[in-house]
Amino acid sequence: MSVTAVLDVGKTNVKLVLFDGSASLWQASMPNRTLAGPPYPHADVEAIWRFLMEGLRKAGAEHAIADIAVTTHGAAMALIGEDDLALPVMDYEFGGVGEIEAEYAPFRPPFDETLSPPMSAGLNSGKQIFYQQRRHPEAFARVRHIVPYPQYFTWRLTGIARNEVTGIGGHSDLWAVRERRLSSLVVSCGWQALFPPPIAAYAVLGPLRSEVRAETGLPDTVRVRAGIHDSNGSILPHLIAFEPPFTLVSSGTWAVIMALGADPGRLDAARDMQAYADVEARPVPAAKFMGGREYAVILDGASPTCSLADAAAVMAAGVLALPSFVPNGGPFPGHPGEIRGTLPAGEGMRAALASLYCVLLTDYLLEALGAVSGPLLIEGSFAANPVYCSLLAAIRLGQAVLPSLDSSGTAYGTSLLATWPEMPAREAARPAAGYGDAEALLGYKAAWRAALPKVT
Repeated sequence: MSVTAVLDVGKTNVKLVLFDGSASLWQASMPNRTLAGPPYPHADVEAIWRFLMEGLRKAGAEHAIADIAVTTHGAAMALIGEDDLALPVMDYEFGGVGEIEAEYAPFRPPFDETLSPPMSAGLNSGKQIFYQQRRHPEAFARVRHIVPYPQYFTWRLTGIARNEVTGIGGHSDLWAVRERRLSSLVVSCGWQALFPPPIAAYAVLGPLRSEVRAETGLPDTVRVRAGIHDSNGSILPHLIAFEPPFTLVSSGTWAVIMALGADPGRLDAARDMQAYADVEARPVPAAKFMGGREYAVILDGASPTCSLADAAAVMAAGVLALPSFVPNGGPFPGHPGEIRGTLPAGEGMRAALASLYCVLLTDYLLEALGAVSGPLLIEGSFAANPVYCSLLAAIRLGQAVLPSLDSSGTAYGTSLLATWPEMPAREAARPAAGYGDAEALLGYKAAWRAALPKVT
């Protein structure tokens, strides 16, 4: 097998991972830092670029890299000028975008066109661009290309700017998912000429620029793939291995639930549900909540480990964690999180409560999506939490819960861009064992559901 280097830019961490087939050969990581400004909070792309160049130089000295693929978090667009960014890549948690909401509203495409719900802060990429154009018109006038965040790095690697549908097709307001075209927002704002033609995520964008080859020592035979949105990278192995219906729960800072084979007609914008575009531009019904962030808020610095006995104690005490513990995203926007009741004494109680909360919110969204059949594939931090997996297996009767064996699920999936649609053989995931006292769990679920805030 040939070696593929994957740059994985998450909201919290940045990784460079080398894969030879399904085996991880080499890895480096760094925290992902947000710069406060000016002109607004933005990604530290130069730090990430230095990390990438140094990593490719070190890894390339040990391994014969044949392909490079990039994946990043969503809700991030790069506005490229003649030879550099015309404006910084905005942090999607920047609340200042909200000040143009009234101006933006007449331009926002209807939900039926984009299947992209209105979201807070900068989580709709189109609203970010609208803000940048309205608040920074002189800098915006220098923009020559608008591309998703993965394609910013592939542009720097190759000098070629192209778009890619998984990047512009997720809660962006920029893409009509079912019609596979740029949305009416792009037309109304006159941005059509700024969006380069789309290219498949797995297509070869080009070879490395001579400057990159000189800095990294990599040969001119290295192929740079177009790149992919991170949740779509996670789902690539499963698109090969499974036939719909099946559902992927991709977890990290966000928990993104992607229901292959579900009906897009069930999507509810008020519950932060949307359709992504997959690697072949097909709509994928999805819902999300900030699972990793909310877990950490509920944990509040306590031990992150717990047992099923801890979960049983929390349920017996009737303690409920109710959404939402972050202001951005999720099916209950605008409702402050609340913990009702008093936790029993014990080191693992907060972790058990946080695990129960994430299980019940996952279950709620699976039901809302109509994802009631087929396996549930769990990747990321939730897969490493056996209490979460066991409780979910007990509550989703008739659906196998399959935790991933690989902690680098997004990076591994992205590596498959180099071989798509082929995939090297891997050990099959084993179903999670269920929780023994299903009656108690279902009673706790009923109490939690009854206490949920109403969605208007």
